Amino acid sequence: MLKQIEGSQAIAQTVAACRPNVVAAYPISPQTHIVEGLSAMVKKGELENCEYINVESEFSAMSASIGASAVGARAYTATASQGLLYMVEAVYNASGLGLPIVMTVANRAIGSPINIWNDHSDAMSQRDSGWLQLYAKDNQEAADLHVQAFRIAEELSLPVMVCMDGFILTHAVEQVDIPELEQVDRFLPPYEPRQVLDPADPISIGAMVGPEAFTEVRYLAHHKQLDALELMPRIQAEFKEIFGRDSGGLLHEYNCEDAETIVVCLGSVTGTLRDVVDMRREAGEKIGVLSLVSFRPFPSAAVREVLKNAKRFVVLEKAFSVGIGGIVSSHCRAAMRGLHFTCHELIAGLGGRDITIASLNAYLDKAVRDEVEHLTFLDLDTELVEHELEREAKMRRSGAIPENMIRHYAERAQEEGHDDIR
Repeated sequence: MLKQIEGSQAIAQTVAACRPNVVAAYPISPQTHIVEGLSAMVKKGELENCEYINVESEFSAMSASIGASAVGARAYTATASQGLLYMVEAVYNASGLGLPIVMTVANRAIGSPINIWNDHSDAMSQRDSGWLQLYAKDNQEAADLHVQAFRIAEELSLPVMVCMDGFILTHAVEQVDIPELEQVDRFLPPYEPRQVLDPADPISIGAMVGPEAFTEVRYLAHHKQLDALELMPRIQAEFKEIFGRDSGGLLHEYNCEDAETIVVCLGSVTGTLRDVVDMRREAGEKIGVLSLVSFRPFPSAAVREVLKNAKRFVVLEKAFSVGIGGIVSSHCRAAMRGLHFTCHELIAGLGGRDITIASLNAYLDKAVRDEVEHLTFLDLDTELVEHELEREAKMRRSGAIPENMIRHYAERAQEEGHDDIR
């Protein structure tokens, strides 16, 4: 059903159509509207046979989800940023136990300093947790990925994160075709767990495993992720047949067939990059966009197939590994092993900074001539950085960097007559 709707409410209604048995909820911006929406539906009786559990923390939200899934319930939760970090021990337990929990991560920067705006540092911090990670380019795909996530999770008996950009998507009001209950029922069968705790047949889960079998357990976790690479395109094809939309899968190509330069990305920046590509194509430049849906498992073979004929690729990342650089770019380079290529890393949008068409065009003007540094921070305020480095060089007790930066930024803005000193 077509609706003009906030992204979070679209997700809440879509998750409800998937008939969860347990929703464990703890609020944290920018995912709060999702669990609020589900709460309202449970209270009104619109979401039947669902226990809505108000927990006291994100750790409890994941712990309740683990317990629910272990006894055979279809379980769902949502979180973001510091909340995801707070539940980390349980996040690893969920995947280690092979429990098909679905969780929305409304991507938000990790502090310190405190920042509530969007980047991908929260989900990227959990890239080795054993969860599948799917990234939505817009709210339609975010809704569609949740339906597919339950199917993927339950076929593989693995947990799935559906990542959607906080505020940019969660709070955007746009047209979304909400999956109909009848369609979801055709696509998503009733949950049949591969393992279940039953008092009539008592077993233990999460038992200690020693060196004699731990490697094999971890290998099987890896093997199941590789199985997802085969499963997800099939799920995408079935979804398209029932819903009529080509959402999900491993990745999306845009004008990549003859591209000499390809920009690789995750999430909502896909739309901006496609606009940039359209502009540059009109000027005769051979450029395309490769948008990854699946980050875990990483679709190395599919990425290699798209990038193999390009002269260069630029990986735009909304998170990075401090001390070395890009995260997604390292995966892309590994996928291209043995081939000749040029890879540029572009860090952009950290802490919610706007990624503008003008800035992207200015960067790409140089990148297509391979005149950029290996690692570039888009729109980096070098004056602000240099001022702080000089302060540290002159003063042993130079103070906290975030506070110094804010103070200097405010002083500079006042000198320049700017009112907005955020």
